[in-house]
Amino acid sequence: MAKRSAGLLLYRWGTGGGVEVLIAHPGGPFWARKDDGAWSIPKGEQPDGEDPWQTARREFVEEIGLAVPDGEPIELGVLHQAGGKLVTVFAVCGDLDVTDARSNTFELEWPPRSGRRQEFPEVDRVGWFPIEQARVKLLAGQRLALDRLTSRLGIEP
Repeated sequence: MAKRSAGLLLYRWGTGGGVEVLIAHPGGPFWARKDDGAWSIPKGEQPDGEDPWQTARREFVEEIGLAVPDGEPIELGVLHQAGGKLVTVFAVCGDLDVTDARSNTFELEWPPRSGRRQEFPEVDRVGWFPIEQARVKLLAGQRLALDRLTSRLGIEP
């Protein structure tokens, strides 16, 4: 059975009238030198029986360290990522100052086979990006969420 995750794509209307989305860069040594095609919608594993919207909200707080803005969620459906993971994505309109964003951490043996354990943030940075720039930054398997969002908002991508 495929692993399931849920995520929250926060969006706002930018100063030029276009839509901007909040995405996250994964932390840890594997992602340190990767940028384009490495960013992600804040998301996380959905336990069996948990409502996807609840998972998306919880994971947003864990990965960003800030509360989810109030707003009506827009369900963007399920994305099929490389590796077979299924991700249910929601979008919420809200402007959030991410200056103080802080992620939870994970522990990893680093360097490999060194016997040393190091702690890394799950997310090392977050940022607001216009849709076209986010399309370049996001993992390939998550780009469809941008198309679905712009379609639901009735705007050109």
